[in-house]
Formats: sequence, C-alpha cells, structure tokens
Amino acid sequence: MEGRAAALGAGTVLNALATGTGAAFGIDVETRATVDLDPAADGVAGEIAEDPDADTDLIERCVSLATDRWGDGEGGTVRTDSDVPLAAGLKSSSAAANATVLATCDALGLVVGDGGRASGDAVGDDPDDPAVDVTRLEACRLGVRAAREVGVTVTGAFDDATASMLGGVTVTDNDADELRARETVDWDVLVWTPPERAYSADADVARCEAVAPMADLVTDLVFDGRYGEAMTVNGLAFSAALGFDADPAVEAMPHATAVSLSGTGPSVVAVADPADPETDLDAVADAWADRPGTLRRTTTRADGATVE
Repeated sequence: MEGRAAALGAGTVLNALATGTGAAFGIDVETRATVDLDPAADGVAGEIAEDPDADTDLIERCVSLATDRWGDGEGGTVRTDSDVPLAAGLKSSSAAANATVLATCDALGLVVGDGGRASGDAVGDDPDDPAVDVTRLEACRLGVRAAREVGVTVTGAFDDATASMLGGVTVTDNDADELRARETVDWDVLVWTPPERAYSADADVARCEAVAPMADLVTDLVFDGRYGEAMTVNGLAFSAALGFDADPAVEAMPHATAVSLSGTGPSVVAVADPADPETDLDAVADAWADRPGTLRRTTTRADGATVE
C-alpha cells in the first residue's frame, strides 16, 4: 500500500501572526512524500531525506490522522525529500504535511479532488462530487491539525497550507481555518535564504501583535487585489517586529513588483511581473549576491499539490 504526492513551497503576502488573517502564494519548489502503509505495523516511522536527525513528528502524525480518518488506523513508514529548505520561511512544514496527507490518501486508494483545475472553481474542490473521496481542502485541514498538535505552528498556518495545497494566492482566516479567497498570480520569483534558521513556533507573537494596525492595512490591500503593495508593507512591518534587517527589501524595491520577509524568516522573497519592463530580478540578484546564503530563481505556481 504505497502512495506518493508532492506539495508546493510558498511565500508570504500577509503574515497571520498579528491578526489571524493571512495570505500566501505557491511557488515552484516542492516537497515530495512517499507513504508505505502496513496494517500490521505498530505506529508510523518517518524519515526526512535532507536531515536524518530532523524531527519527524509532523509527518508521522499526518499519516496517523489520515489513516484514522479514512483508513483503518494502519501504520507504516513515511519519507519526505524536498527542494524547500527547513525552517527558512518557505513553508516547509506545510508542504511536508500536505504531501504526506495526500500520499497517505493515495496509499489508501482514495481519489483526491483536483482543487478545481478541471472545473475552473477558484477556491478548491467540490465536496459534492461523487468521484472525489477527499477534497484537497479536507486534506489540507488535516495537515494543519497535525501541525497544531505537534507544535510546529502558532496559528495553524492555514494560509501557508492552502497556498501549498492549491497554488496561487490564498487568503485565509487562520482562526477558523477558512479559505476566504484564492486568485492566480504570474510572477517570477527570487528567494534569498541566509544560513541561519528560524522556527515558526519560536516567533515572538507579542511583537507581531504589536504591528496589528499595519497588518490591518495589509489586509485591506489584499482584499483590493493589491498583492504586491500588501506584500511589501507586510515585509517591512514584520522584519521590524521579528528583528530582521530590512536592507535586502529596500535594495530590491526599485527593481521588483514586491518584496517581503517570508513567514517568520529568515528568507526574503522578491517577485516580478514578467509583463512589467520596469522590473529586473537580475538587478536584485546582483544586489543580494554578496550576502551569505543561497539565491534561488523560480516562479509562482497555480496548480498546487499533486498525487503522483
């Protein structure tokens, strides 16, 4: 009983730590999961390919919750490998959870909804479709539950999880795990990831709540569809709240559609509308080239997570 799936990394438009409202967008980096279920197994054993010593509680809990809900409580093994660096603000936990839940569904022989790709539905799967056993939003919420239970997130990160699962820009109420909007964007993306790591569960929530007035402004921009402006204001506010240097964002602003600290850091993500001749991510890359860490060029994605 083997299943495989892949889910996207994501960047931040609006950090949900201040108000509970968040927004994120899927990018073309993936975490892949392979789940092998065994009805005779006692529990679930996990492995993270990039770091054999990393905590596997999240992916193991995802398998357990999924088999409890849609199977017969099977145990087994789960292995992830990823292009998404751990604890870098690029939603590695959300991607791992999504890929693991979908791979478990695949191993159980369940049909997972396509997120509306066939029908053009903008906000997810049709729960009334008799051909679908599990919608991607159901799978997403199960992964968020697992993340809360093992303590890798403060808000549940439903914004990050939906962007990873559905692609495009998603806007969510993280307190209610409610998807409020989803829209496709077409951006080129440049990510700078410094060597240090920052874990979401360790973020200073009180400092983030102190910038709630700015988060409210960003929320208004998001619901006006002004994602680029929202993203940049978010980045400046949360860089200050979380103690990150805003210089990389300032360096990118003349050349990018938007730039933001992603999640609780430390990665900084700049995006450019490929139809806008005023943008130039090469110039941003030049500005960031001497900074320690890694640069990654990629794009946004609107298709979301997939069963392989």
